[in-house]
Amino acid sequence: MRTVHAVEDSCIESIIHPTRQGDDWIIRQAIALLERRIFGESTVLGSPAEVRDYLRLKLTGEPNEVFAVIFLDTRHRVLSYEPLFHGTIDQTAVYPRVVVQRALATNAAAVILAHQHPSGCIEPSMADRAITSRLKSALELIDIRVLDHFIIGKGEPYSFAEAGLL
Repeated sequence: MRTVHAVEDSCIESIIHPTRQGDDWIIRQAIALLERRIFGESTVLGSPAEVRDYLRLKLTGEPNEVFAVIFLDTRHRVLSYEPLFHGTIDQTAVYPRVVVQRALATNAAAVILAHQHPSGCIEPSMADRAITSRLKSALELIDIRVLDHFIIGKGEPYSFAEAGLL
């Protein structure tokens, strides 16, 4: 007579009943994969879709607003991604001086700005428009181009460049 034993493998259990911890692991792996693809040596940002996907993974889960910058060289190869400012549920203070300092420190020729709206709404506020204009003006003084500013929320991220606001 054969006895069938129940399998009590936590790996099998996690596949059958995915947990938040398992989801978090998958998200971390997806971010790592995108970072290798986007930020690998001599990687040129080939499409806005790659940037959107990466920023969505990095910023969507944040409970409070985070303002980040991707610094690029003259050939639009990624130098670094830096979350520079952390705020509250509906705003964050962004200081152009800090962005300029980091751009100079990384020897950037161009930047992509990004932040998320924890509310999910991707429409830019008047404050979003104002800080984008201030940052663009400040960075132009030192010959650094602002290529885009993305707002991450529910659905497709909002692009200032595609909306004609840059």
